[in-house]
Amino acid sequence: MSELIDTFIARGDLAHLALLLWAGAASFALWFVLRELAAASRRFDDFVRELEVFNRRAGRSSRGGGEAANDG
Repeated sequence: MSELIDTFIARGDLAHLALLLWAGAASFALWFVLRELAAASRRFDDFVRELEVFNRRAGRSSRGGGEAANDG
């Protein structure tokens, strides 16, 4: 890696080296953010699914056995 940096320094391409490092860091940051966003989306989906199950169970027990209890 040191040889690569020395080559850039010797040729005066420090701007290109800086641009390469910036592009690498920006790409890594984007990948990390997208990965975390996908994980958060999965966690939220799991939460909503569990909440739906809970509401279904709680609704049956509080109405006394199902939808038919509200007909009268």
